[in-house]
Amino acid sequence: MSKTKKEILKIIISFVMLILAIIIKFPNEYINLALYILSYIIIGKNVVIKAIKNILNKQWLDENFLMTIATIGAIAIREYPEAVAVMIFYQIGELFQNYAVKKSRNSIQSLMNIRPDYANVIRNEKVEKIDPSEVKLDEIIEIKAGEKVALDGIIIDGNSTLDTSSLTGESIPKRVQIGDEILSGCVNITGLLKVRVTKVYEESTVSKILDLIENATSKKAKSENFITRFARYYTPIVVLLAILLAVIPTIIYKDTSFSIWLERALTFLVISCPCALVISVPLSFFGGIGGAAKQGILVKGSNYLEDISKVNTIVVDKTGTLTKGTFKVQKIYAKDISKEELLKLTAYCEYNSNHPIAISLKNEYKEKVDVSKIEQVEELTGLGIKAKVFGKQILVGNATLMRENNISFDEIQEIGTIIYVAIEGEYSGYIVISDEIKEEAKQAIDTMKKIGIDKIIMLTGDKNEIAQAVAKKLGIDEVYSELLPTDKYQRLEDIMKNKLGNKKVAFVGDGINDAPSLARSDVGIAMGGIGSDAAIESSDIVIMTDDISKISNAINISKKTIKIVKQNIIFAIGIKILVLVLGAIGISNIWEAVFADVGVSVIAILNAMRAMR
Repeated sequence: MSKTKKEILKIIISFVMLILAIIIKFPNEYINLALYILSYIIIGKNVVIKAIKNILNKQWLDENFLMTIATIGAIAIREYPEAVAVMIFYQIGELFQNYAVKKSRNSIQSLMNIRPDYANVIRNEKVEKIDPSEVKLDEIIEIKAGEKVALDGIIIDGNSTLDTSSLTGESIPKRVQIGDEILSGCVNITGLLKVRVTKVYEESTVSKILDLIENATSKKAKSENFITRFARYYTPIVVLLAILLAVIPTIIYKDTSFSIWLERALTFLVISCPCALVISVPLSFFGGIGGAAKQGILVKGSNYLEDISKVNTIVVDKTGTLTKGTFKVQKIYAKDISKEELLKLTAYCEYNSNHPIAISLKNEYKEKVDVSKIEQVEELTGLGIKAKVFGKQILVGNATLMRENNISFDEIQEIGTIIYVAIEGEYSGYIVISDEIKEEAKQAIDTMKKIGIDKIIMLTGDKNEIAQAVAKKLGIDEVYSELLPTDKYQRLEDIMKNKLGNKKVAFVGDGINDAPSLARSDVGIAMGGIGSDAAIESSDIVIMTDDISKISNAINISKKTIKIVKQNIIFAIGIKILVLVLGAIGISNIWEAVFADVGVSVIAILNAMRAMR
C-alpha cells in the first residue's frame, strides 16, 4: 500500500472512531475515552514523535510542537473531540500539501525521464548492454530506433531523426547524419546509429542536466529565508503569548475559570500554526521551477528565480547568443565570370582548410569537389591561400594578399569578412562572409523591452563596425566591441556598480570566455545547447534551446511566481492575525481555529499550484 493510501486510511479510521465516541454514549464512559485516545494516537502519533525528536535535537520551534502542546492541552481539559479533530484536519492539510508537491514534482520529473537505463557498447565485435557509467571514452555505442541516447558523441555510421524535446523543449525532430554531434538524453526515432563516445557519463549532457534538476531547489530564495527567520521568532512569541493568555486573566480576575482561559490559550496556539506559509512558499518556487523546466529553461535554484524578476539590465554576448556563431556567405560579386564559377574556384582552393571561413565557403558550394583538379596548394599565414585549380593560378584571401601580389582591385567596405579572388593575376570579384543573426533575436529584444527591461547592452570581441551593425538591426541600447574576456568582465563590473537599488543585472553568454562574466553577474544565463561546459557550470539559468526569446519567458515565470508567493504571505498572515485576536477574546473556539488553519493552508496550496502552469 502506498504512503498516501495509508495516510487516507488512518484519517478515515480515526474519523470513524471519533464519530462513534461522540454519537454513542457507552454504559462505561471509559470506552468513549478509549475511543478518543486511540483515535488520537492513530492520527497524531507521528506529529507527537516528530515534536519530541525536534525537542531532543533543540529544534522545537515548528508546527509539530505547536500542534502537540495544543492537542495535549485540550486532552488535559477533557476536550477530547477537539484534540482529535485538530489532528485529523491537520493531517488532511498535510495530505493536500503532499498531493500538491507531487503534482509539482511531476512537472520536473518529466525531464528526469532523460536518464538512460543502459548503453549498447560494441566490444570485441559484440554488442554488450551495460550501465552508461561503465562506457569509456572513444568506445563505440549502438543506438537502435526508440532507444535513448546514453552518452554524448559523434555519429560514425547511420542517419536518423532525434526527439530532442527532453533537452530543448522543442517538439520538432532533428535530422542527424555521419559527423554530427549527438547529445545524451535525446531519443533515436528512426534509423540505427553508431556513435563514438566523446564524454564519459559523469561529464555528459544528461548527467549535468539531472544534477541541475536534482539540486534546483537546494538554494533558498529570500522569501523562503523569510519563512525560516519568521518561524524562529514567531513560535516562541506565540507560545509566550498563549502562556500569558492562560495565566494573566486568572490573576487579574479572581472569579474567572482557569479552564476557560486555558482553552482560549490552546485555541490561540492551534490558530497560530503557520502551516500555510511553511507549505505554500517553497511549493510556489518549486512549481515555478517546474513550469520553467517544461519550457526548456533550467533554473538552478529558487533564489535565481526570484532574482531574475528584479532584472532591469541585460548584458548579452554577441556570437552564439544574438548570432548563430556560424559563418555564412552573404554576398558574391563576380567580375568577368559567373558567381557560380567564382564560388566553385574559391571552394576548391579552400578544400583542405578547416578554418570557419573555409567551411562556410564549402557549405555554400554544396557540390562534390574533384580533388584531382587541385594542385600546388599553399597556405599563406595571415593572408589567404594560393592554389592551382583546373590549371588556373588562383589567389583567395584578404586585401593585403591582393596588394602584395600587385593585383588591381576595389577595396570593399561591407559588414563582415571580405574574401577577394584573383584568377591568373586578374581581380575577379569578392565574397562577403559574416555570422548570421538568429531569426528570433529581434523579436526577443523587443519583447524584453516590453516586459520592463530598461537597458540591453551588447559586449563582443568582434570588430566595432560589425558590432554596431548588429546592434542597430536588433535595437540594442549600448555596444562595447573588440573586447578580450578580461575586458568583458571589467565592463560588466562597471555596469553592476551603476545599477539602481535592488535592481539586478543579468549576463547572457555561451562561450568559455563568458564564464567569468556569467559567474559575476547577479543572474548568469547560459545558452545550453551550444554553450561550453564552463559557461553552463558558471550560470544560474540554462536555456536549453539556445533561443534568446526564452529569457522573457523566464522573467514572466519569475514575476508570476513572486506574485503568488506575496499573495500567500499576505493572505496567510492576515487571516492568522484576525483569527488570533478573535480566539484571544473568546469569540472563536478551537473548532473554528482548526477550520481557519486548514482552510488557509488549502487555499494557499491551491494558489501555489498555479505557478506550475
